[in-house]
Amino acid sequence: MTQQDWVTAALRRPAILADLKLREWDILLRQARRAGLLGRLAYVVEDYGLWTAIPDSPRQHLRSAAAMADKVEREVRWEVDRIHRALRDVVDEVILLKGAAYVMAGLPPARGRIFQDVDILVPRAQLNEVESVLLFHGWAGASSDRYDQRYYREWMHELPPVRHIERQAILDIHHTILPLTARLRPDADRLRAGAIGIPDHPGLKVLAPADMVLHSAVHLFYDGDFTRGLRDLADMDALLRHFGTDTAFWPALLASAHTHDLVRPLFYALHYCAKVLGTPLPPEFLEEVRAAANPGATTLRAMDWLLARGLRPDHPTCALPGSRLARQALYVRSHWLRMPPLPLARHLFHKAFISKRQG
Repeated sequence: MTQQDWVTAALRRPAILADLKLREWDILLRQARRAGLLGRLAYVVEDYGLWTAIPDSPRQHLRSAAAMADKVEREVRWEVDRIHRALRDVVDEVILLKGAAYVMAGLPPARGRIFQDVDILVPRAQLNEVESVLLFHGWAGASSDRYDQRYYREWMHELPPVRHIERQAILDIHHTILPLTARLRPDADRLRAGAIGIPDHPGLKVLAPADMVLHSAVHLFYDGDFTRGLRDLADMDALLRHFGTDTAFWPALLASAHTHDLVRPLFYALHYCAKVLGTPLPPEFLEEVRAAANPGATTLRAMDWLLARGLRPDHPTCALPGSRLARQALYVRSHWLRMPPLPLARHLFHKAFISKRQG
């Protein structure tokens, strides 16, 4: 018997929340917590005026999740301020990515979002200087593993994560949005050049709307960890609904995808946002992106099977037959796209055997 994915159902049709029984609420809350969407669900309830229509116990859980998300937002704002102060004499502007960008720019995906790290984008030529200045201000390497250090510095799109020695906040320092070994090569210089300022926060920027959606797409479809896959898809859904009210956004999105060689991940983002969450998209635009991406019928059928499982909350109550296999396949796929065969084989061997033995 098929398990019910209550989280996706609630995101698509919030009105169903008014009719759920306590047993169904119990399952929904467990799924939402696992998917990282409990805070988002609280704001869905608020937006649709459903607080009085749901039982007291789930209402308390959702209000607690909303309070936690508000706390995370305050902490992120403070951490961004500290990062900006530390780097203001090193880089002309700090470009924020993902969760921190959503928070500081006041974008819809920030509402109810729980995350633990701040991501920034800086020029690759300034990585050493940025790292040195951050170390002086208390951000030290979170991992001392020599292989991990080499892996990040030679192959990845970011430095090894750093953690503040007092606040324990984690900072990821990117110089582009895909690994240097990846088959696709976004233009980091153009991403930075297109970044836009945040009102009332001089020196802080976020990616342009189209580039923000593209980064969200490559993060989901090339990262390989689908534990929070539905949350990342919900982020894209919120961005597309928000930016899509401007008709100029859609052609800019496709133009940017061509510029950065990211048409295929853009197609997947649009296809699965519409398929899973009912994201409203201009039909002719989706067909234009599909034609440009040309995924092929067999590839798309395989991705549909994998993502029908990978984009459900990673919880036993909504698992489908083959869910574990699908997540493993998506993990392998992401590494295959991010690294050439020989380095990939060495990397997987190291992580599977040597790292475990050292741990």
